[in-house]
Amino acid sequence: MNLFEEISQRGLIEKTTSDELAEKINRGGLTFYVGFDPTGNSLHVGHFAILNLMRLLQKGGHTPIGVMGGGTGMIGDPGGKSKERNLLTQAQIEHNLNGVQKQLAQFLDFKEGNKAIMVNNYDWLSKLTVIDFLRDIGKYFSVNTMITRESVRSRLEREGEGISYTEFSYMLLQAYDFYKLSEDYQCSLQIGGSDQWGNIVSGIDLARRIRNRQLYGITMPLITKSDGNKFGKSESGAIYLSADRTSPYEFYQFFLRQADEDVIRFLKVFTELSLEEIAVFEASVKAEPHKRLAQQKLAEETTRAVHGVEALAKVNRASRVLFGEKIEDLDDQVISEIFRDVPSLQKDKETLRNGFTLIDALVETEACKSRGQARKLIQSGGAYVNNVPQKDIDYQLTLEDLASPSFLILRSGKKNYKLIHLQ
Repeated sequence: MNLFEEISQRGLIEKTTSDELAEKINRGGLTFYVGFDPTGNSLHVGHFAILNLMRLLQKGGHTPIGVMGGGTGMIGDPGGKSKERNLLTQAQIEHNLNGVQKQLAQFLDFKEGNKAIMVNNYDWLSKLTVIDFLRDIGKYFSVNTMITRESVRSRLEREGEGISYTEFSYMLLQAYDFYKLSEDYQCSLQIGGSDQWGNIVSGIDLARRIRNRQLYGITMPLITKSDGNKFGKSESGAIYLSADRTSPYEFYQFFLRQADEDVIRFLKVFTELSLEEIAVFEASVKAEPHKRLAQQKLAEETTRAVHGVEALAKVNRASRVLFGEKIEDLDDQVISEIFRDVPSLQKDKETLRNGFTLIDALVETEACKSRGQARKLIQSGGAYVNNVPQKDIDYQLTLEDLASPSFLILRSGKKNYKLIHLQ
């Protein structure tokens, strides 16, 4: 299977601007770009598909350019928005760009061969004067054509909203980016979401008018779940690629919870697993859905790609806790997430220094109704401290029993957990 067929079968292509593009992608050697607006200091899982496509194309012999929208981010893309964006300050944009750049470096190779390039469009857009831009670039754009673009038309048709000249001009700036990259880096392909079609076509048209140069574009489909909802949200909000905003454990659990109807499509879109490997997991979904092997693989591959091997190992260890594995060397945040719905008893750390028996703990956490019941539970081997059975009825809990800096976990029977939070 050639590269264009593969990325098509993965569901990573919605439309292309030319039938010639398939042959060019299969041949290798293209330079392509993807733009990233600095609206936040972290990308979210909605960006995951385009990052995976960039990675697959680079491994297929193409050179990726990640364009940080330091200039266009000060204007705001109207695409996909129902109203005007709040304009960001220069300091906010710089802060956000630093976060996004670090995440791109996790997916792309910036060191060897057809190494990736990272640029900031502020570097060239900030040098343009209004008169020169309107005279040399603006003259190539028809307002009649611009207002038919979906990103503009949808805003014009929405009563009471409209669009400012600031956001109306965004199309010209992005088109100029494409032209500028074709001049400076021989970039001939732009990739964007389905809402970027008009902007991409405008850039292609601009390069043709100024230089008679042929450029190309690819749009990717919006990733949705089988219920029609947009992919990328959990009950607690958006799922980010930054560990500071979405922990590796929460990230892993988000992918682990995906429905059988979606998981195979998501393996194709978000991972580098071969289509042959994915076919094996597709068979497992049909034959043994209760094992959720495909979901486990999806969670592992995505977590490894975003957070690394060490973080994945910690997440796997944390996940096994609920199956009875000894609880140790986990941080407070992971413990809080694993036992989010478990009743918690607040105690001072001095309690463990002054003498706090396992019997006291079982009664105070209401794992047992009385001291007598707690004693019987311990003697029968049904009491656990951090998933380790404890049969000593005189056992004294100490700071050494903490599973993390602030938490100690009790268990009675197979599934009845209680949390002690030491302040």
